[in-house]
Amino acid sequence: MSYLCPLCHQPLLPVSGGLRCENRHQFDRAKEGYVNLLPVQHRHSKQPGDSAEMMQARRDFLDAGHYQPLRDAVCDLLARLLPEQPINVLDIGCGEGYYTNAVATRFHAGERAMVYGLDVSRVAIRYGAKRYRNVVFCVASSHRLPFAENQFDAVLRIYAPCKAEELARVVKEQGYVVTVTPGPRHLIQFKALIYQDVKLHDDTPEKMPGFELIEQQSLAYPFSLNSEESAALLQMTPLAWRARPEVWGVLATTPQFDCETDFTLRVWRRHREETAMTGS
Repeated sequence: MSYLCPLCHQPLLPVSGGLRCENRHQFDRAKEGYVNLLPVQHRHSKQPGDSAEMMQARRDFLDAGHYQPLRDAVCDLLARLLPEQPINVLDIGCGEGYYTNAVATRFHAGERAMVYGLDVSRVAIRYGAKRYRNVVFCVASSHRLPFAENQFDAVLRIYAPCKAEELARVVKEQGYVVTVTPGPRHLIQFKALIYQDVKLHDDTPEKMPGFELIEQQSLAYPFSLNSEESAALLQMTPLAWRARPEVWGVLATTPQFDCETDFTLRVWRRHREETAMTGS
């Protein structure tokens, strides 16, 4: 385990009950096994991230298997990119660990790999750490990654924000960042309930200084949800903030809601040092 202090950026070393740096900044380890590396001064709210209710809704939806094709596609992609072991992988914005655990299981974490899960939500990390013992979880900001330079062979980022500079710092030379973003028609049926003028998602690749986009693939499929699942899925998305009470009413009274997913998976490879320095 190799964490940096989020306050002074010195290495954190194990002490009784937690971690401490040479400047005596100490972070306790929770009974579930995770460490909280999100200092009060780095929080934008009292309880950042998803609430317990949102987290439970997310877990119930994911456990039902609706996003299993995405989970399998992510694992297959990482396994193809990283055939040699041992490896270090980080899942940024891991939530309660649904995808993180699948990656850890695929790579036999603890034996031939180290898989880390990071999220700003303490509730989410507590859920994940209690359930999945093959993942090293921490509460931390995705914009201030508490890791040393060149630590990871790959970083997984499903919807989560993160500065490209931070990714370039922690990913090894020629290492990878795998991103998952909404494709053009992702959950368009939900958007039709909320917006009068439905627009497709913009699928333009983001700017990733220090990285080269080497692969892109789409994953789209239809599925059906009962009333509880459709409400849980909407709650998981930014669309929930714009949904009027009548939208929730429609979902509550619709026994089968048919919709479609549309994901875009991209693979970014970090430049070699000399390439990054010359800007070519």
